[in-house]
Amino acid sequence: MNNRSLTRGDAVVLVAAALLLLASFLNFYTADTGGLRVPPGTDIPFERNGWSNLYWPVLPAIFLPGLISAGLTVGSRFLPENTQFLGLKLGQWGVALAVFATWSAVWTLTRKFGSVIDNLNVGAGQWIGLLALFLLTGVTIAGFYVPALRVPLISGSGPNAGLTPYGQPQPGQPQPGQPQQPGGYGYPGAHQPGQPQPGQPQQPGQPQPGGYGYPAPQQGQPSYGGQQPGGQAQPAQHQPAQPQAAAPDPNFQPFWFAVPAARPLFGEDGSPNPIAELAPGTWYLAVEQRGQVLIAQTQDGRRGVLQDTSGIQRG
Repeated sequence: MNNRSLTRGDAVVLVAAALLLLASFLNFYTADTGGLRVPPGTDIPFERNGWSNLYWPVLPAIFLPGLISAGLTVGSRFLPENTQFLGLKLGQWGVALAVFATWSAVWTLTRKFGSVIDNLNVGAGQWIGLLALFLLTGVTIAGFYVPALRVPLISGSGPNAGLTPYGQPQPGQPQPGQPQQPGGYGYPGAHQPGQPQPGQPQQPGQPQPGGYGYPAPQQGQPSYGGQQPGGQAQPAQHQPAQPQAAAPDPNFQPFWFAVPAARPLFGEDGSPNPIAELAPGTWYLAVEQRGQVLIAQTQDGRRGVLQDTSGIQRG
């Protein structure tokens, strides 16, 4: 499951859906009474909202497709990104239904009912519904091309969420100025000067480990007083330092990008298993650059290392 957070575009879609739902309960057409005063509460014929079967198929051709479009667009954030129905992704179905509903609503502005009800005028429900559909259609289409509409709403998964300030070490790396190991005399694992590396043979005549009153030395460690081959003491050796990741570029500016093909996103701890997969057609945020690799952030706030940066498209 890829529980991506809602984006700015989704917020606009929800606003458009709320306006469309409100418009469906307002009069779709209004009747011209010819200047006559109509007592309050009088049921005027043909003044009905979008839910009335008098104006069929306004409901299934305008309001329901628009509401379903908004539901598919927002609901796709809580489903796997590549979920498809009849060969189209849910977001693509949302665009298709929004365009269909808008097209149907435009044609209702020119509908003629004949001489019987020539005095009908466009009602508030029809105008508000049409504006809501224009907004819905525009944002569902622009959401595929405008990176600003894909920025998460939740601050915890925003573009700057989880960024490590420049100059601070990553988790699992040693702090500057701190020793790698305790290294004091008598601590397990401390490397003492003059000791051979693990796997070096001991000289003949040296006491065997485990003698009475003496603790057994560590694996590959000679007994106290043992000599190295040739009678020369082994110089102090230090463990090789772990290779450090390339330092972040202090002049780097975050940017949006898309990948031309599916590429794995690995964890910053160096784990060989990918933590996510970047899919084509989706915008991701590059938050840091380390040498030739990018630190990318997915829409649900996860960060990782993108090792293959060839052919990416900057937003």
